[in-house]
This record gives sequence, C-alpha cells and structure tokens, in this order.
Amino acid sequence: MIMGKMRKIPQRMCIGCRNMKNKKDLIRIVRTPQGDIELDTQGKKPGRGAYICADLQCFKKAIKNKGLEKALDRSIPGEIIGHIEKQIESISS
Repeated sequence: MIMGKMRKIPQRMCIGCRNMKNKKDLIRIVRTPQGDIELDTQGKKPGRGAYICADLQCFKKAIKNKGLEKALDRSIPGEIIGHIEKQIESISS
C-alpha cells in the first residue's frame, strides 16, 4: 500500500501577534490595485495582502504598532479601520 505525499500547509505571520499560523486560520486584509483597503475573506483578491488572526486584540495591536500600515505600504484612514474592525468582530463572534 502506497501512502500519498504529505502536503505542506502554507504558513503566514499574523501582523498583530507576530505568530506563524496556518494560512486558512488567518484573515487577509488587502490593498487592491485601485488603492482600496478591504477584508479578503476568500484570500483570492488581487493586491498586496497582510494576514491577521480573527481576533480583535490582534487587529488593535497591528494598528497600534503600525504593522498594518507597513505591511500594506500605505497609511489607513480611520473610517476604513473602523469598518474592518466591525467585520473582524462579526467574523470572530
């Protein structure tokens, strides 16, 4: 009996807590080619992405240490931060 090859599970670092986790356990925040910043729940949208835990504490930490701004290479307006925060809150609950 031949066993199948073990697949490598993609790992990404959370920009809030800085821990490596499975890609599918994280949420992707993307800066689209048009310059919009939005949540990418499927992980398929084009653009520069940053990964974060589905935890509001990690998101707040990423905002406080400017990890999200550095990862997306752009400053982020307050209303977009508030909008993403509400989306993460609905996902994590």
